Amino acid sequence: MRVRGSVALLAALLGLSMVAAVGLGPVDIPFADVWRIVFGAPDAPAGPLAVIVRDIRLPRVLLGAIVGAGLAVTGAVLQGVLRNPLADPYLIGASSGASLGAVLALMSGLSWLLPLAAFAGAMATFTVVLLLARNGGRLGVTRLILSGVAVAALAEAATNFIVLNAPDSQLRSALFWTLGGLSGTQWSDLPVPALVVVFFVVWFRLRSAGLNALVLGEEGATSLGVEVNRLRTRLVVGSAITVGAVVSVSGGIGFVALMVPHAVRMVAGGDNRWVVPLSALAGGLLMVWVDVGARLLNQPDEIPIGVITALLGAPFFLVLLARANRRALS
Repeated sequence: MRVRGSVALLAALLGLSMVAAVGLGPVDIPFADVWRIVFGAPDAPAGPLAVIVRDIRLPRVLLGAIVGAGLAVTGAVLQGVLRNPLADPYLIGASSGASLGAVLALMSGLSWLLPLAAFAGAMATFTVVLLLARNGGRLGVTRLILSGVAVAALAEAATNFIVLNAPDSQLRSALFWTLGGLSGTQWSDLPVPALVVVFFVVWFRLRSAGLNALVLGEEGATSLGVEVNRLRTRLVVGSAITVGAVVSVSGGIGFVALMVPHAVRMVAGGDNRWVVPLSALAGGLLMVWVDVGARLLNQPDEIPIGVITALLGAPFFLVLLARANRRALS
């Protein structure tokens, strides 16, 4: 009951936060006015305020919630599948591949292909990781992690080389994208990542019992009747598709997939039936407010979202290490 209450509370907080976030920016709009505009009240303000809310800020805030949910839920799934508390999308090469694909599109003057190029890059690098990780038809956890780290490092090196050799006119755009951001979001950016994230959140939730079994180890999961290799492969592929879809519209945003599932497990325990939906809601909530900070902390310029999540995530990571050390010594 307490966990169900947490789901309801987080859902309510996310909804209210999105309305509040739409009102925050260089032009502040009262919460009540945003509410009336968003929900089409007869007395809703019209003119420039309505344009700012409906066409500029609302799609951006919605996309932030979608990206945060997608990153957080894939972090929760990968940490369970790989039985590694430090697992995140970078370990399967998807994030680095998306950055490489996007930067190639930008440097080629094909910025209109950026989301497709980023998604293709994510899927290409992940496919290489998956092929390298398979051994005798089985997906080995250790091989997956090592392959992912190697391929991600290679993709990041290629991305950095391209950015360093980019013309000055394109350098800022490429660098900003690799650090993550939601500026310039349009309604047309939402449908694909929204459908992918919603589908896979539900799909992961339906397979949460099997994910719980995987946490016990291969022998324990097999004894419970779980087809370990098939389930592990499907969960990792689903995670890669989700990451590719969200990173293709937001750029590289680190630490969300690491921080949020850990925080959720501290509050709700390790049952993935609840970790999955709570991570999605908490990730969306975090990203909405991180994006507000990106808009407001350095006006009139924006701070890349990845910079803020790194500032939040690095201390969080150090706290986790300190806690692990204390447990090892006790």
